[in-house]
Amino acid sequence: MPHWLDLMLQSLGPLLAAGLRFTVPLTLIAFVLGLGLGLGIALVRLFAPRPLAALAWLYVWIFRGTPLLVQLFVIFYGLPSAGILIDAFPAAVIGFTLNVGAYTSEIIRAAIASLPRGQWEASYAIGMTPSQTLRRTILPQAARVAVPPLGNSFIALVKDTSLAAAITVPELFQAAQRIVAVTYEPLILYSEAALIYLVLSSLLSWLQTLLERRLGRYGGYLEARA
Repeated sequence: MPHWLDLMLQSLGPLLAAGLRFTVPLTLIAFVLGLGLGLGIALVRLFAPRPLAALAWLYVWIFRGTPLLVQLFVIFYGLPSAGILIDAFPAAVIGFTLNVGAYTSEIIRAAIASLPRGQWEASYAIGMTPSQTLRRTILPQAARVAVPPLGNSFIALVKDTSLAAAITVPELFQAAQRIVAVTYEPLILYSEAALIYLVLSSLLSWLQTLLERRLGRYGGYLEARA
């Protein structure tokens, strides 16, 4: 067996274990929390009084305009200077959640704003309150519009979790770094880590396509190609 293949097979277990223990939980927790945060921020920007909407805009401006790696460093390495100590994994969750919340808020806001005004007027005409209209009419339709970009954000987050290695989270990429430090085979190990990310991203892309077809957003086009 070639040396490179033997090394990849031996390191596959530790890499997958790190992915299951840290990469996957970090991705899921940060995305769920970020999605909830993004929904709240989007609603504030669309419907809240101007001072609150301005604060929401400021949050989005900061977290979309600064690198994610810098945000993680500020939370993990910077906050201790102010007496705030956060362990690596919670710091990564906080950083990714805030970053995801900023991007998903813009996706959700755009999806809600894209719906015709007639949807609101029709709901009011049958006696719905504004909150009922938002919950029963607007958000379900906006969800269909938002699924493709939200799916792309989720896939991007899976790859972005590799940045957590910079704040000592022992996820998949840092596991590869540790093996490289022992074997001195960076090309083989980093290529293997990249391959795992590629397989995971491809699987998620396939699931996203199934979800889009299920929701019927682009069903006719996809079914025509099938």
